[in-house]
Amino acid sequence: MKRKFSDRANWRRILKKSYACFPMDDAQFRGFVTLYRIHDLRDPLWKDYNGRRMCLADRGYLWMQHFPKGEHFIVTTMFDNNGNVVQWYIDICKTQGLTDQQVPWFDDLFLDIVVLPTGETLLLDEDELEEALDEGQITARDSAMAQRTAARLLDLIKQKKFPYFDMSLQHRKHYLDKLGWEKGTL
Repeated sequence: MKRKFSDRANWRRILKKSYACFPMDDAQFRGFVTLYRIHDLRDPLWKDYNGRRMCLADRGYLWMQHFPKGEHFIVTTMFDNNGNVVQWYIDICKTQGLTDQQVPWFDDLFLDIVVLPTGETLLLDEDELEEALDEGQITARDSAMAQRTAARLLDLIKQKKFPYFDMSLQHRKHYLDKLGWEKGTL
């Protein structure tokens, strides 16, 4: 199982970035919201989904993460340099927490959900989850919890009751205004 940190301090692709983390506790969301703005990088990050090539990280891109308290998932909304959503990436996780420096982290359980702005939804890495179980990296209980969590989220998405799509747009505007981060500036 891999521990992942919201500040991506060891992401070698990135040469210059801005990072901010906000605790949030209101009726809509309880947990942490992080923003990661890419200013300069060695090379863009590209991903293929069903034969379609998409850029996930480049200059001016913003990754916003929601760490909902008490949940077994993290939602990363990736915005391009024009503020358009590229994708929502949902990591299923065993646990989440904070470092001593107040940086949110999560223990990744391999299973992921991608939702594209078109509404297309993909469940990824089922093979990685099975392999991790077979190799003893995770327990049968971890695997079952990951599968239950993914099924619940996929059902919410299908019913159009997954709140993070609208929430990410609202929070992007709110926190960019609060930070004074203009598009493409430091």
